[in-house]
Amino acid sequence: MTMGDSDLRKPTNFGTGPLSRRRSWCCSFAVPPASPDTLSISSRNHIPAKSQQQRPKPVPCSPQSSKSALNIVNRIDPRRILSPGRVSPIDSDPSVTTMQETETETTHEEEDVVVVDSPPNLRSESFRAPKIEVTVSGSGSGSSEGYDARLSLKGRNGGVLVLELSSEVLASNSDVFAGLIAEDKKCSSSSLGLKNTCRIEVCDVENLGVFRETVELMFEESNGIIKKFMKMGVYRTIDVLEVAAGIKFSRAVLSCLKYLEAVPWTEDEEEKLRRLLGIYNFDAAAISEILARFHSNETENSQDSLSKKLVWSITSCSDVNPRNELKSLVKGLLCKSSVYEKEQPEINKEDIYRAGKCCVDSLAKLFEEGSSSCSSKKEKPLIESISREVENINWLLEIMIDREIAEEFVEIWGKQRRLVEMHERVSPMVRYEVSRVTGAIFIAMGKRRVQCGGEARAGLVEAWFKPMLVDFGWLQRCKKGLDMREVEEGMGQTLLTLPVKQQYQVFMEWFRWFSKHGTECPNLSKAFQIWWRRSFLRGVESSTCR
Repeated sequence: MTMGDSDLRKPTNFGTGPLSRRRSWCCSFAVPPASPDTLSISSRNHIPAKSQQQRPKPVPCSPQSSKSALNIVNRIDPRRILSPGRVSPIDSDPSVTTMQETETETTHEEEDVVVVDSPPNLRSESFRAPKIEVTVSGSGSGSSEGYDARLSLKGRNGGVLVLELSSEVLASNSDVFAGLIAEDKKCSSSSLGLKNTCRIEVCDVENLGVFRETVELMFEESNGIIKKFMKMGVYRTIDVLEVAAGIKFSRAVLSCLKYLEAVPWTEDEEEKLRRLLGIYNFDAAAISEILARFHSNETENSQDSLSKKLVWSITSCSDVNPRNELKSLVKGLLCKSSVYEKEQPEINKEDIYRAGKCCVDSLAKLFEEGSSSCSSKKEKPLIESISREVENINWLLEIMIDREIAEEFVEIWGKQRRLVEMHERVSPMVRYEVSRVTGAIFIAMGKRRVQCGGEARAGLVEAWFKPMLVDFGWLQRCKKGLDMREVEEGMGQTLLTLPVKQQYQVFMEWFRWFSKHGTECPNLSKAFQIWWRRSFLRGVESSTCR
């Protein structure tokens, strides 16, 4: 197919003028892609309409310049891949969106195409407030559209935002802007007589977007402000509250507080709001309901009383699943490693010990019932009751150990002679539960988390060492979270802290028991070797030196 000379000479327009429209293309050469060569040809052959009319260049960063094509014709996206037969456009560049908006505007004959030379990476933005009908008296005293104030915002990390607004709206909503506008008008009237635009500059703005959203709220009704906050969310609303408090935009401040009081917060949002309320002095009546969600106005130490009630409620709970859930919850709140530690007072030691003593007394009564009753019908409820009391004691013991107040409880446990006597008369299926408490105490002492006096350690070993030997086989089969290796290690370390004379009696008793029962007895071989070296080998060396 041949083409005539007229077809060859026919110019093809690839620009963005009013006579042509850029069409998207893919895998086709019917319309060649925008390239430096075609752009140069287009710029020579295409003459936009009404080019003879001289119009002033709009001010950079103003709304007029934002509507124009910002150097689109002379720029090519460096990330756009131009290869024969395949094109991979990337439309994430803001210039592409601007170009599409420009193409839509060129379809209207009333508007002209104005190309403004600007740097490729333009960081400034602009905003024009909603049109306000203003009646102007005199000449040259304001804009016909009511935009008689220009607010320039400079970000802390760079970037500029220019807002064209009404000085009347700014002054009526913000006390800070009202003072700046009055000062600007006073200076302009004394020096130049009249001034068209009031210019205000705010530097070191942390978040330009939040500042702009706060200013836009000045043009909203009170109900509209609440709807804006519902779209923003709590976190963004707190940011707006900070800006509104800084510029003394009281209408937005009150709407923010009203919205925040009516919605739930996350922990991060609560911490951010708490910090903001500590920085600015808000009206006491406006924030009273929000402060009521932070703390109570009661003068008595209600948290100490609440901790006591929670502990007693858990120890008296009979249902297993809710009791275990509540134990984990309350332990996480009361332990030192809790995230709430910094705002938590010390737990009343006497309340914890009183609850622990009550559980021990209850356990002794249950053992008394088990030793005097031979009926198999009562055995299962008895086992459940004893297991519940043992779990309560171990739970309280964990809190005491974490709070470093468990030394006195070890002494109390070592003096339970009546419970030790009944231990021999109760069924092994029941009595092994008590040794779980002794095992937990041995583990804590072996890990040096509990520092007891010599008398308390001696009383503990004297009372509960033999029951541990008897129940060790049952503990191995029914561990219930107890680490038997740690129990053996803790027992050995605790025995080595006793006087040598008492160590001799205890280790000889273990040796006889281990020789008869083997794996049903705790393996204290390592501690036994240490005791042997201390007692005999090193004793001989020390006597020889003397």
